Amino acid sequence: MEFFDFGTIFFLIAAVVIFFQLRNVLGRRTGNERPPFDPYTAARNKPQDANGKPENVVSLPQRKRAPGEPAEDAYVAIDAFAKPGTDLNKGLRAIKDADASFEPKGFVEGAKMAYEMIVMAYADGDRKTLKNLLSREVFDGFVAAIADREGRSEKIQSSFVGIDKADIVSAEMKGGEAHVTLRIVSELISATRDKAGEVIDGDPETVAEVKDVWTFARDTRSRDPNWKLVATEEED
Repeated sequence: MEFFDFGTIFFLIAAVVIFFQLRNVLGRRTGNERPPFDPYTAARNKPQDANGKPENVVSLPQRKRAPGEPAEDAYVAIDAFAKPGTDLNKGLRAIKDADASFEPKGFVEGAKMAYEMIVMAYADGDRKTLKNLLSREVFDGFVAAIADREGRSEKIQSSFVGIDKADIVSAEMKGGEAHVTLRIVSELISATRDKAGEVIDGDPETVAEVKDVWTFARDTRSRDPNWKLVATEEED
């Protein structure tokens, strides 16, 4: 029978002790361990091509538009409104370049509302409303006419029936100012009465067709989004 000598027994005991120490350290969880790497899961999480195979993806930097620069499809509404290549289309595009929020159809609707407000404010002598909608030069002209009328004790009796047509006939940029001119055909019932109440102009019973050419402008460099009437012309 063979016996281990003292040296063999010593190294055997030392090996057992080291094994248990390593097991206690390596087998202990601290809560910070990374999950095991699963190559199949990793492959499934990668972007896939049309055939379901993982593909390599490289994110390219997107080109940013400069402040105020219209998007590539910004002129779609303008081209639908005015034939491409015409002076009107070019003018509307120029305004769009200066003011990305500009849309011709929306502008026309706003201009129609402003037209009615201005016509009625003039008839009523409402200077406060007119001041917010007119340029200084046009406002001074309207106020002078109102004052002259009031000086003769005359009054305008007016009813706004509606707008038959409102078409943009020209558009352009003048420096930083956008100018848009419309031809407006409206229907009004209007009569001017003197101090005694007698009708001296118009007809309080008849709907009359009125044709106007009005130009609105806005400084595109200003934060104020409102357009103001800068010129009027009555069409025969």
